[in-house]
Amino acid sequence: MEWGFLPMIFIATVQSTPPLLIAGLGELITEKSGVLNLGVEGMMLVGAVFAFIVAFITDSFWFGATAGIGAGIVMAALFALLTVFLRANQVACGLALTIFRHGFSAFVGLEYEGKSLTSPPAYKIPFLGDIPVLGPMLFNYQVPVYFAVLLLSVTVWFLLHTRAGLILRAVGENHHAAGKMGYPVSWIRFVAVIYGGALCGLAGAYLSIFYTPLWAQNMTAGRGWIVLALVVFASWRPWRLAMGAFLFGFIGIMNFSLQAWGVSITPQFLAMAPYLVTIAVLVIISLSLKRRGQSTGDTPQCLGQPFPLRS
Repeated sequence: MEWGFLPMIFIATVQSTPPLLIAGLGELITEKSGVLNLGVEGMMLVGAVFAFIVAFITDSFWFGATAGIGAGIVMAALFALLTVFLRANQVACGLALTIFRHGFSAFVGLEYEGKSLTSPPAYKIPFLGDIPVLGPMLFNYQVPVYFAVLLLSVTVWFLLHTRAGLILRAVGENHHAAGKMGYPVSWIRFVAVIYGGALCGLAGAYLSIFYTPLWAQNMTAGRGWIVLALVVFASWRPWRLAMGAFLFGFIGIMNFSLQAWGVSITPQFLAMAPYLVTIAVLVIISLSLKRRGQSTGDTPQCLGQPFPLRS
């Protein structure tokens, strides 16, 4: 292995991180409100296919990204209607809608398989992008990469330093107390789910029009399920989520890098690596919590529990 490859690996890792980070921050906000949405994978797929179709027809990446966000919102609204207002089981609805979205995205995108877009150019930040070595590594990416970093900072600020973030966390921790204080628990959860769906749709749009500008069935390749694990891995903390997203992005990139270097490891094993690491991390977290006498860590105490519309 040549050390000159390290900057290239770093850049490729950063480019592969936004889908995990953006969707993960959306799911984190959703779960902080007390709603467990297992449909991340499906929302990313629907966002990806509609983003690609609109971008292909209009020849505009930004119209495509907007369409991806809109598709995520529609899918999230359906889930929120069933679980928040009709109080259906969140796990069952999330899994059922994910299965539906897999088939729906494949059907809608059937005509567009094999077609591709021209990848949007990277935006080099003036002056900073000209710094030797560090400039290309840190300041020369497509716009959604910068947006993901900004979104991370805004999420931290929102959760820790705003009244709205405190109310959101209160709803997730004790919805009965929040309801008795006069907060509209169901509507707060509805907005949180919609927000999470919008970010999942944007994450899917990044995959189909920025990262790999084409449409293929199941192109998310399990990233939505990794996102769900990342939220647990991060103990519902945004900065930890960012580190986990970068770690899993790195593991995915190493799959290709090791093959390019001629390392004699079965490609199928390398493809399994991100999911094996996911399982290992969750086991380690569970054992760590058990040693400290905790069962849930920072899990919102009302996560997955429906709020009674009439108390």
